[in-house]
Amino acid sequence: MKSKSDIGLVGLAVMGENLILNMESKGFTVTAYNRSYSKVEKFIEGRAKGKNIRGADSVKTLVESLATPRKVMLMVKAGQAVDDFIEQLIPFLDQGDIIIDGGNTHFPDSNRRTEYLESKGLLYIGTGVSGGEEGALKGPSIMLGGSKKAWPLVKDIFQSISAKVADENGNEVVPCCDWVGDAGAGHFVKMVHNGIEYGDMQLICEAYQLMKVVLGLNADEIQKVFAHWNTTELDSYLIDITKDIFAFKDEDGEPLVEKILDTAGQKGTGKWTGVTALDLGVPLTLIADSVFARCISAKKEQRVAASKVISGPEIHFDGDKAEFIENLRQAVLAAKIVSYAQGYMLMQEAAKEFNWELNYGGIALMWRGGCIIRSAFLGKIKEAYDADPKLENLLLTPYFKDTVESSQAGWRKVVGTAVTNGIAIPCLSSALTYFDGFRTARLPANLLQAQRDYFGAHTYERTDKPRGEFFHTNWTGRGGDTSSTTYDV
Repeated sequence: MKSKSDIGLVGLAVMGENLILNMESKGFTVTAYNRSYSKVEKFIEGRAKGKNIRGADSVKTLVESLATPRKVMLMVKAGQAVDDFIEQLIPFLDQGDIIIDGGNTHFPDSNRRTEYLESKGLLYIGTGVSGGEEGALKGPSIMLGGSKKAWPLVKDIFQSISAKVADENGNEVVPCCDWVGDAGAGHFVKMVHNGIEYGDMQLICEAYQLMKVVLGLNADEIQKVFAHWNTTELDSYLIDITKDIFAFKDEDGEPLVEKILDTAGQKGTGKWTGVTALDLGVPLTLIADSVFARCISAKKEQRVAASKVISGPEIHFDGDKAEFIENLRQAVLAAKIVSYAQGYMLMQEAAKEFNWELNYGGIALMWRGGCIIRSAFLGKIKEAYDADPKLENLLLTPYFKDTVESSQAGWRKVVGTAVTNGIAIPCLSSALTYFDGFRTARLPANLLQAQRDYFGAHTYERTDKPRGEFFHTNWTGRGGDTSSTTYDV
């Protein structure tokens, strides 16, 4: 074992332990620290036994065990716990040492911490780590941001432990890890990743609900559908695990999935994505609806009570099931494209707002392996941004435009069937609404602006005048000429 460790890691929960083992397997010596030293001892004598991993019984011991510049990665609960550990570390660190936050931190906190630590001569990295337990151990997707001077000092470690994907020649040599941008850019991109993850999961759930309730398919039949979909453009980690879930039987031989209570949990990253989109004025409709779908699922008792007193249409389907399933596949694919288009719009707007230089094709590449939303689909996004780094919307590229246009007939039939049968499909339908709004040259917002000017003198622009000129009308004859100020969200 080296006399000094290459990196220290704080927090021995599932992700922390597996990241340490991953780092050690790639030739790095790691110091493990946990607030409870008994956890450190158990780890050192258990999974880490005989490996190049040492334990520390205090923050001081942890820092003293590290080679300079010291690198300490925090895998603790986001929020105050991160700030508390930073304050514990600062007295023992020297100029140029690096603190790395690998938790699901809200990006404004990473903005703040970067500035704070740099003011003390230290470097900060806020990194999104995606892939769950298996990814942490075998190769996650890693999105880093913060103090750019720190990147060359940690690059070898993080690119070594990350997932790898094939390059354009088919060789698995490209790491799913790169520098994203300054300050909170890494955690921002991870937040958007998680928002897209929310949307992907909800789309799959809506497809399941339609197959089960409208078509009357059982778990084994649904499993076969997802297995087939995973051989198409929908090939992805989430579709893959979904087919496995439907194949899994409980002790009595019945599908376990049907015994799980239909109330979904969340940790906040999807909500952050939606709130940030509202702050930046980006129409992130599908991801927002996926968050609200989880919220309504949590109202289980209210839903059960409502189901007993509020009636809807009788379920009726007399069409061709195979044809409907293919239409459903096309609907999920088209809606998924909309979700990614919206997510990329959010990243582009954030880059303008925070003065980040984001590599959008590179982000797609980082998401192709290791992470939860990994899929073959992402290769097409990388190609689109490689061809046009300033691309404003994925729906304007030939591949995505043609795919959605060719899918929209089936997509509309699926949404129509769901509506007439009273099946809630918030994400499939909101994606279609966004698509129709985006492709419409003239929306009815002219009337909305007239209403705003009528009751609040908020002014409007005219079609027969240059953009940027604002007008106010005295609609009632009783108002004056004074108008309100104008602003854009």
